[in-house]
Amino acid sequence: MAVALGATACSRGENEAAEAPPAFTVDHGQIKIPDGSPLRKELVVQAVQMRQAPHAMVFPANVEADPTHTANVLPPLTGKVMELKVGLGDRVVRGQLLAVIDSGDFAQASADFDKARDALDLAKKTLDRARGVKAAGGNATKDLESAQSGYNQAQAEFNRAQARLTAVGGTPGSAAQRPMQVTAPMSGAITALSVSPGTYVNDATAAMMTISNLDSVWITANVPESDVGRIAKGEKVDAVLAAYPNQTFRGTVSFVNPLLQSDTRRDLVRAVFANADGKLKPNMYANVSIDVPQPAQVFVPESALLMNNDSITVFVEVSPWTFQRRTVDLSYDETDGTRVLKGLEAGDRVIVRGGVLLND
Repeated sequence: MAVALGATACSRGENEAAEAPPAFTVDHGQIKIPDGSPLRKELVVQAVQMRQAPHAMVFPANVEADPTHTANVLPPLTGKVMELKVGLGDRVVRGQLLAVIDSGDFAQASADFDKARDALDLAKKTLDRARGVKAAGGNATKDLESAQSGYNQAQAEFNRAQARLTAVGGTPGSAAQRPMQVTAPMSGAITALSVSPGTYVNDATAAMMTISNLDSVWITANVPESDVGRIAKGEKVDAVLAAYPNQTFRGTVSFVNPLLQSDTRRDLVRAVFANADGKLKPNMYANVSIDVPQPAQVFVPESALLMNNDSITVFVEVSPWTFQRRTVDLSYDETDGTRVLKGLEAGDRVIVRGGVLLND
């Protein structure tokens, strides 16, 4: 009886083993997970994600002073620099005295104004006298017309002399002084200086100094011709400088040059950066990262990716619990997924966990 019971038990175990389904089967490249397979509890299948994510492109760049906030200080007239009130790097405010120049031309402009003012006063008196005599009947009409013409000419000359004196920095109506005062046309810092006390300024078109307001600066990137079409005004820019490797500065693209540089075949893309603390100094080198918008693309978790020889693959669900291996081309890793350039489409469902169990 014991032998019979043992034989019956062995027969039952062999039948149950024979009836247990396989973990998976492979049929013409398709992997099927049958009912009752333990893999159904191990595999996690999800639809791929479709989303827009900007592509960060990095370019070399350098810091520049904003030309709209930069002024070259020119001498109104030639002469000798008697006093220099500022030095290189000094901060100045609009209207501050920068230099005093002894100029013969300035003295001439002051004298011309004084003479024109005196001539206008005399012409006014002559006109008033002629009107009075005419009203009394003792003067001819031509004498009044002559006095009026003299007054008009004197007025025109006075206006010219006044405009000339104002243009060279003089103050009409005050006592004329020969030294010419040069004042700051804007607030900022002295970034270039080409004169010193005792020197002569003989060229009224040559800058004595340069004032730059560095409260905001440009960081200009050199963008290759192949990438220019992806960048537009208003896009966000991040910049990292060698002087501050652990700090990221943020700005906005304000200008994309319509002309390429003929020698380098690169375009100049300028971004405005706030610089109230003065950390960004002209001519510093930087690397800028510009987030270029991209069309909606497929993203999958890194756990879905499997190495298969020299290629990267995923398991795609072609029907319920039936999968097919598919090779994918990737772009670069994101913080929360990997961008798939080729191999998957919207609506595809892939194994995102446990796929290594099928990677045989």
